[in-house]
Amino acid sequence: MATLPNPLPSLAASGLDLPPGSLVDATPDGPWHEPLLWYADGPAAPRDWTALRAAGRRLGLLPVLVNGGARGQWPEEWDLCPDTTTYPGDHDADEVLAGYWREYADDEVGVGAERSAGSWPGLAPTPEQAGEDPDEAAAGLAGVITADQGSWLGGTRMALVPARRSADIPAAIGWSGPVNHENDVARLCAVLRSWEDRYDARVVVLGFDTMIVSVGRPPATPEEARALAAEHYAFCPDNIDQSPPYDLDVYAEKHLLDQEVWSFWWD
Repeated sequence: MATLPNPLPSLAASGLDLPPGSLVDATPDGPWHEPLLWYADGPAAPRDWTALRAAGRRLGLLPVLVNGGARGQWPEEWDLCPDTTTYPGDHDADEVLAGYWREYADDEVGVGAERSAGSWPGLAPTPEQAGEDPDEAAAGLAGVITADQGSWLGGTRMALVPARRSADIPAAIGWSGPVNHENDVARLCAVLRSWEDRYDARVVVLGFDTMIVSVGRPPATPEEARALAAEHYAFCPDNIDQSPPYDLDVYAEKHLLDQEVWSFWWD
């Protein structure tokens, strides 16, 4: 995939004020030819996101929180696969989602007559209302997460990734969290790019098979939320089909309408 020059090999000499941390280059086939990310040795503090974003911006590094989850797996054990990851800009979000929709939307999951017909409704329109500054929204969410060390996200650590934009972070490291849904995470990153453009979304947390996204401009009407729900289903069917199964209208009202945080989990 097309990338910026990777500043991670010279990170130690960059002058950035970083906490103790490690570079990660591990893949299932052995070390990658360059580091994929840096992450801190200890849990993040609420102030760390803003500080590292400001420090890393001049080098082309973006922050993300990484979480080992119940399995306790940090990035070395995530089966990062940069060799099978393409470039997000080579994919069209509408085409990617339409393909998933045709594959997963059928009349057996019980989430709406419009899906029984098998027709992809297309991308939802951009919400009309202005929203919060997207970088401030991301920093605010990161602060909330890192302040609550007693939650299931306790112990989350700061990471820096060489990426042009937040939506590209999973592809930049070859993240394999959605592997049971999609082997090339760059295709999902094309959707994240579209959400970044339309909803001011930012990738804030990556876990073993989970993702949390901040949303600066969420849907503000039931119609906007219902239109987006189809995209969420195609992007991550497990969000709707499991724990427990949702009707798309219910999912839209509960998880999308005026919601500034989107969470995804792939089985």
